Amino acid sequence: MDTLRISDYRKRLEERALHPLLHTSKGYYLLVGFLLLVIGWGAFAYSNQLRQGLIVTGMRDRISWGLYITMFVFFIGISHAGTLISAILRVTKAGWRTPITRMAEFITVVALMVGGLMPMIDLGRPDRIQNLVLFGRWQSPLLWDVFAITTYLTGSIIYLYLPLIPDFALCRDRIAGKVSPLKRMFYRVLSLGWRDTPAQKKYLAIAMGMMAILIIPVAVSVHTVVSWIFAMTLREPWNNPMFGAYFVAGAIFSGMATLILLMAILRKVYHLHDYIKDQHFLNLGYMLAGFTLIMGYFNASEYITSGYKMAGEAPFHFNQMFNGPLAPMYWFYAIGGLVVPGLIMLIPITRTVTGVLVAAVLVNIAMFLERYFIVVGGLRVPLMAYPPSSYAPSWVEWSVMAGAFAGFSLIITVFVKVFPLLAVWEVAEHYEEERIKVPRKETEPEPALEPVPAARREVSRPRALRPEFGHNPGGDHGGAA
Repeated sequence: MDTLRISDYRKRLEERALHPLLHTSKGYYLLVGFLLLVIGWGAFAYSNQLRQGLIVTGMRDRISWGLYITMFVFFIGISHAGTLISAILRVTKAGWRTPITRMAEFITVVALMVGGLMPMIDLGRPDRIQNLVLFGRWQSPLLWDVFAITTYLTGSIIYLYLPLIPDFALCRDRIAGKVSPLKRMFYRVLSLGWRDTPAQKKYLAIAMGMMAILIIPVAVSVHTVVSWIFAMTLREPWNNPMFGAYFVAGAIFSGMATLILLMAILRKVYHLHDYIKDQHFLNLGYMLAGFTLIMGYFNASEYITSGYKMAGEAPFHFNQMFNGPLAPMYWFYAIGGLVVPGLIMLIPITRTVTGVLVAAVLVNIAMFLERYFIVVGGLRVPLMAYPPSSYAPSWVEWSVMAGAFAGFSLIITVFVKVFPLLAVWEVAEHYEEERIKVPRKETEPEPALEPVPAARREVSRPRALRPEFGHNPGGDHGGAA
């Protein structure tokens, strides 16, 4: 094998992955400034809520949850984009995952950080949040949720950090003289003395394998516990034993859509087309289409079983969902979020990167609306013989929501200037595995990864293999991974 091709590929990969850490455009500063302005406006709106209380929101006694809890469920849902999807692909040894796992794991950590703030913002007295732990009832799903999300966030940070260790060492060795002293110390400390030795590789592989297996049940349990906050309440739309599986499927569904959108943005901005290929989008698009069937099944099962009996408050709930004030949201969710994305991937002419992006946008909007009508729709159902209440978010809630999304975007924006976007060592290893496909004798050494003299290459490899590994007149310098 022409070993220069592997070394050249790795060199170009390192340059592309490290480029955002060393070069910052004016557009980047403008984006950061805009996001800070939106966050500042959200903070101003929240300061009004702190001073005046929840009266400045649209929430009242009968509808005590609204946009804040909707965002909480949404952000916890998209957090499954990284840890769960990445872990499953890693456990199944799907080699095509290597360029996208870092971005997926970023989404997990950032979404949990932002989503975890939403219940505190929803409180009228956030200074009493510690009472939930100090004096909380262990029978309460709210307390279970606190520990589940804390455990998930801790595990996700570890799972993100482990594959970063070799790339921190790469930053330490390649760009130490081109960054600030603080950054140099940051990379040196977090690289943990990594020298790419066989022993270090072995222990890192063991640690990553263990975390990949452990994080899957943790991720599943988190959104199951989030669903129990609703399902263990005696309200018609929420009193559903399927909510756990339904919420987990919805979390993976919206998580994949978010990952597709982030991949598209970062590929465009940082010119990663050589590594994040069209096939990555199509593979995730196929997974997205598969989950449209799963989500459709859960919806059909829920509404058919409830609608067949039409007991208690079910008629009111069905009317508000299919014909009433929540009908536009529900039908956009059902058609735009389930039917259309599936058709996009089913029809060959729309099965493109653009089609996958359109499907991802529709899914994210639809899943946000789904969380909204689950929260608000469940609370609108009267428990006694009185007219249903209504809810409309105030400017404070809209502002806080804008600030939350801007905060999510800002953390991602800062991350790409500190952490390599690609898992360089994993992408390089996968490329080498794909390129080394010629069978070797058991006694023959592994192909070298560094250039060796041509005469030595002629001596060391069997005569039968020389024509295939000889000079390439076409000047191919690598090719696709």
